[in-house]
Amino acid sequence: MLTPDQIAQYHDKGYVVPDFRLPEETLESIRRDHDRLLAANPAFHDNCSALLTHDMAFLNYARNDAILDMVEQLIGPDIALWNMSFFAKPAVNGKKTPFHQDGEYWPVRPLATCTVWIAVDDATTENGCLQFIPGSHKDKRLMKHEQKNDPALTLQQELLPDEFDEAAAENLVLEAGQISMHDVFLAHGSAVNRSDKPRRGMTLRLMPTTSVYDRNIAQTMYEKRRGNNLAHHSVFLMRGVDRSGKNDFRIRASAD
Repeated sequence: MLTPDQIAQYHDKGYVVPDFRLPEETLESIRRDHDRLLAANPAFHDNCSALLTHDMAFLNYARNDAILDMVEQLIGPDIALWNMSFFAKPAVNGKKTPFHQDGEYWPVRPLATCTVWIAVDDATTENGCLQFIPGSHKDKRLMKHEQKNDPALTLQQELLPDEFDEAAAENLVLEAGQISMHDVFLAHGSAVNRSDKPRRGMTLRLMPTTSVYDRNIAQTMYEKRRGNNLAHHSVFLMRGVDRSGKNDFRIRASAD
């Protein structure tokens, strides 16, 4: 469980690294599942932003009670999983992720999500660990982003330079098996990986069920920006009940 100081850090800085580690056998299982995913979908060598659309086996890792207990401390007892992603920053040519806020991409209203980021490999400054701008979540607003359309980037929405202070970034150095948890409004990014070590990370996107996964907003986002169509994502009730009464929990084998 998170300590009171760790809970306070999450609310103050926007992120926390719990005293928790996945066992090596679980990490090996994730790596095998990722190898299988890449064998079937070579285009995902950099990332897969809709993991459960392509391989439902990854859902098993979201059912970790210890992780859900900690998430419950941060967002309450009624929890829905609306997405999982895999960020596979390969050795030597791992792409840069520009500084951004996750909520810029997401059809969740009101906007609320705790992201659990699982280090599948060691994440270091050499291989492109996450960089967080502490406290950048506190205004609970989406800052201004610009569309990049740059194939050298993993994401195409980048925060405008005058919206944040990159010099204030804190490196999230993690050993394989460690996790971090961060707020939907927190500004973050990661550098290129030119090292000989991969930096794989898997995320769980967990929202309180007082929020709604709005498929109409998702469709509008897709028509505006293309990319992935989030309107057809599966949403799973992990704990408690749907407090909004409006969430459409469904399983869909593939996206349109």
